Amino acid sequence: MGKLGVLRPDDIPHATDYVDQMVSMISTLIERDAAYVTGDGVYLNVKSVPDYGLLAHQSLDDMLSGGGDREVLGASNKKNPADFALWKFSKPGEPAWSAPWGDGRPGWHSECVVMSLELLGEGFDLHCGGADLRFPHHENERAQAVALGKTFAKHWMHNGFVVDLEGEKMSKSLGNVANLLDLLEHYDARAYRMLLLQTHYRSPVRVGQDNIDACVTALAGLDSFAARTNAHSAGTPDSEVVQSFRTAMDNDLDTTAAMALVFDSVRRANAAMDAGDVATVSSVRAAVIEILGALGLELSIGDDIDADIVAKGVALDAARAAKDFAAADSIRNELQAAGYVVETTKDGTRVRRG
Repeated sequence: MGKLGVLRPDDIPHATDYVDQMVSMISTLIERDAAYVTGDGVYLNVKSVPDYGLLAHQSLDDMLSGGGDREVLGASNKKNPADFALWKFSKPGEPAWSAPWGDGRPGWHSECVVMSLELLGEGFDLHCGGADLRFPHHENERAQAVALGKTFAKHWMHNGFVVDLEGEKMSKSLGNVANLLDLLEHYDARAYRMLLLQTHYRSPVRVGQDNIDACVTALAGLDSFAARTNAHSAGTPDSEVVQSFRTAMDNDLDTTAAMALVFDSVRRANAAMDAGDVATVSSVRAAVIEILGALGLELSIGDDIDADIVAKGVALDAARAAKDFAAADSIRNELQAAGYVVETTKDGTRVRRG
């Protein structure tokens, strides 16, 4: 996660540290007649939550009518088929914690709602998760908070699945799982981040060699742009470009539009560079760097290259200037064999790590 530029969380809670708070929450729900004790545990009465089904975009009546005559797990203990367990009584040999209604363990949905409210407080901004968690898990978290009379998450974001290039969901059973650690050993970590940014978070993310390679090529272009325009790095960000980025991100975190804006801006700045329009180069470059920084994509301008490698690039330019193309080719081959990418531009040779 560090290689991908993902910031570490402020808190990494363990559910077992919050069991007392879970017992307290369930007690409150029982007192409010939103939960009831049965022979196998404690259940939330979903009919006590007026808008139950909000995240699933279905009413409770629609959910129940769609169930048909199927058998519902634990139905014999429930008042309603959609009710879910807040606490399950333990069987012999199972881990258990004490509670007023009987020893047992908390339900998964209860663990998450308690930790969220304890650490983030009421009305926190954002709750994320995979599309498969929208219902029942996230809906059941939200339902408990509503039944408690508390404000839960303001915004919910559910991401699409990682799939292979044929569009099939990746899974261990299918044997088509891409190992992220192996991926990061062979590719610039920024390439995977770019792949995610070029796909809307709610859409399936297709991961394969072809589209990863395309991201590597795109990154090389961005790095080359940053290096080529480095002499004009003191500009003020173009306000229209930055505002367009903010508009895209405000539109349901549309990173696909944001990345398209970046590449359009780079083309504009490169054209301005060729035309000698320094003011445009400077302002657009500053906007691009600011946007990519916000997206966690830091560009390389070759400053991390050892002095002896830089010297070889200078020697390559000298050989080309002297029309000693054999020597120039020899130096280029040596650098490439050492794993460097050698780019020839009108401003001279640029060497960067491959």
